[in-house]
Amino acid sequence: MKFIANDYSEKDVMKFLREGTGLIQEEFGKSIGLSGMTIQGYERGIRNYTFKTFMKIIKKHGYTVTIEKKKN
Repeated sequence: MKFIANDYSEKDVMKFLREGTGLIQEEFGKSIGLSGMTIQGYERGIRNYTFKTFMKIIKKHGYTVTIEKKKN
């Protein structure tokens, strides 16, 4: 799976990450030490996640993050 995060909202990025694992919210939350309700809040956009949480997900589930400067 590859997508450009700039094209999506924070909540959509979280949902893409979770769906890419094939886990339901509860399982995904447990995998990183959070509740399913917390993940649901992230995916609905009523809670914001930290960079620390984002990186925990990336490392735990084998994602790679690439930061690239746009060419003018």
